[in-house]
Amino acid sequence: MTGEQPCRVSLSDADGRLLALIRQDFPEVPAWYGKRTGTWWAMVPIGPRWRLVEAVDLAELRGAILNPAGWPWPRNWVALP
Repeated sequence: MTGEQPCRVSLSDADGRLLALIRQDFPEVPAWYGKRTGTWWAMVPIGPRWRLVEAVDLAELRGAILNPAGWPWPRNWVALP
C-alpha cells in the first residue's frame, strides 16, 4: 500500500454538480438543500401558483420538479382547486 487516497468525487461535489444541472434545466425553479431538515427543496410553478416540494436526494427532487402536482412531500400539502 502506497498511502495514496483513491481518486473519488466527494458527495458534496457530486451534489453541487447535480444541483447545477437542475438549475440549468429548470432556471425558473429555486432549489436548495435544507441543512436543518437534511432534505432538498424547490419552489415549483403549477400554473399561476407555486408549490413547495421536498425530496431526500437530487434525483427525487428532479422527479418532484417534473411532477409537482402529484408529489407527496411535504406530506401535509393539500392541493387547492
